[in-house]
Formats: sequence, structure tokens, C-alpha cells
Amino acid sequence: MDDKFTPDAGPERSHPFLEELTAAGVPTHMHDWLRGHGIGRLAAKMGIVFQEMSAERMVATMPVEGNQQVAGILHGGAHLVLAETLGSFAAGIHAGPDRQAVGIEIGATHHRSASAGLVTGTAVAIHLGRTLATHEVVMTDEEGKRLSTARITNLIRDVRQPNG
Repeated sequence: MDDKFTPDAGPERSHPFLEELTAAGVPTHMHDWLRGHGIGRLAAKMGIVFQEMSAERMVATMPVEGNQQVAGILHGGAHLVLAETLGSFAAGIHAGPDRQAVGIEIGATHHRSASAGLVTGTAVAIHLGRTLATHEVVMTDEEGKRLSTARITNLIRDVRQPNG
């Protein structure tokens, strides 16, 4: 059986998302962690590119172009996609290899709009506990002006092993 989810399914499948991970700026030491699923189809489609990746601080950019609402400004949902991507990845790193982070709450306040350029999201840990991780995520424009502020909380739980 040939699939992209089975680890070590042949040399061409050892990292089925290698191009995606590289294009998204994911450091090579984190490729094994993401080898089976990449950065996620939505994050890739939105053009999210990581600059820094740790449990305490996660930074990425996202283009406004292609992520606008009908009025020509960055869609509010795009702000939340960036915030959830950053907070969830940071919580996942904190959780470690035998645990997983699952988002349980996210909220945002939009302060100003952006109609062009790149948006930068910076997630900073507020709480990194055994069962919960909370991050504040600030989105800024290319001039450093705050566009939105989000907060995301992830539940950290053990990875369920398949039966058998």
C-alpha cells in the first residue's frame, strides 16, 4: 500500500511535505515533527511563512493579497487563521512528541485594517502548563502598526494510540 501517511513508505515518501515545509520557512530540525501532515492545507493556502518557532514565541508572515474580503482589506477570519496557526503550533511544540495540542478557545479584537503587503503575527506564551497552553497573538502591518490582538488556548492531551 502506498500512502503519504505511513512513515518510511519508501525514499520518495520519507518527507512527503518537504517542499511545503521548506517554502513555509520551517527549520529542518522540525521537519520530522511535521513530516506526516505538513503545516496544514489552510495555512499553506493562506501563504503563511514562519520566521521563528518555539513554544514561547512563534512568528510568521502572511500576505494580504489573496486573503482579502470583498471590501479589499484583510479578512477578519484570515487574522484568526494566522493566530490559530501560530498558537497551535507553539502549543504543539510545548506538548512534545507524545502529546497533542487541541484548540479550545480563540478570540480576537481587530484594531485597524490592511489592504496590501505582509502581515506579521507574533504569538507569545501567556501560560504553558501541563494541560493548557495560552498564547497572545499580535498581528502587525509592515510599518509595525497593530492590526489585531488574539488570544488562543489549547488543551494538551495524550496522543491516542490506535487499537490493536
